[in-house]
Amino acid sequence: MLSGILSPARRFLTKEEAAQLANLVKLQEARSSGEIRIYIESHCPTIDPSTRAKDIFTQLRMHQTQLRNGVMIYIAFRDHDFALLGDTGIFHKAPADFWHREAKQLAKHFHHKNHLEGLSHCIKAIGDLLEQHFPPQATPRNELPDDIVFGR
Repeated sequence: MLSGILSPARRFLTKEEAAQLANLVKLQEARSSGEIRIYIESHCPTIDPSTRAKDIFTQLRMHQTQLRNGVMIYIAFRDHDFALLGDTGIFHKAPADFWHREAKQLAKHFHHKNHLEGLSHCIKAIGDLLEQHFPPQATPRNELPDDIVFGR
């Protein structure tokens, strides 16, 4: 399932690729009690994509998960910029180099225009981390939608 405006992002992902990623998010979330969201927009309206990611994180209520284990992948594709943001529960449990390592891998893939491959790798790595520290609960619940959100 997709949210927001898709047409500007078509240069970044096709409709089929976006659907593949949304499905991958759903599969990775099933392995844990964590939440993964992808937010894609053409331009970052702030100087720092991390600041924008924090704003979007709050707007999407990602900070309201029970275990504070939400992770956002924020992308401003025309600015060639992105941010990875983990809520406090998962951020502190991740190895010290996890976020930097995944950002470096994602940047490498994006540089070569391998958007789908880079995002797939990143989502799987986040899924592995969430599974390790936040295994699925006896009664699974999806606290947030799995869809990709497309901004302007």
